[in-house]
Amino acid sequence: MYLLNNKPLAPDRAFTTEDGTQYPANWLRLSTPEQRAAIGITEAPDAPTYDQRFYWGPNNPKDHAQLVKQWTATIKQTAGTLLAPTDWYITRQAETGLQAPQSVLDSRSAIRALSNEKEAFLAATASTEELASYVTSPEFHAWEEQVEDPTTEPTTEPTL
Repeated sequence: MYLLNNKPLAPDRAFTTEDGTQYPANWLRLSTPEQRAAIGITEAPDAPTYDQRFYWGPNNPKDHAQLVKQWTATIKQTAGTLLAPTDWYITRQAETGLQAPQSVLDSRSAIRALSNEKEAFLAATASTEELASYVTSPEFHAWEEQVEDPTTEPTTEPTL
């Protein structure tokens, strides 16, 4: 981050020095460190970044137990969303006795198994850092690759 008189300068924005000299928007990018120093521009490290989903600030993690509850609820919601398109098969089976296709039952079972695995992994984390690492990993978000969509294959089951 560049500072002029302890005020931050935004890249790609024109600015004016205290003596009234105006500089174009691209000047900071095109200037050399010596040119910037000559007019009093200093460079300061950028503020530390952190993921606000897991931390209140740099090196200030949110409550781990609360995060486990929050992300477990997210897993349950995702599983419910994935199960919803085939819920009617289960309702039909309960109401009429007409068996749901095995592919639907297998898919629903796989969704529940993945949900249980993800919830168990979250519960086993010992720190916010470990939880954040898992939640931001591709493994946490992998549902579709591991669960086939049973609604895409034709069935010979009679319709309602």
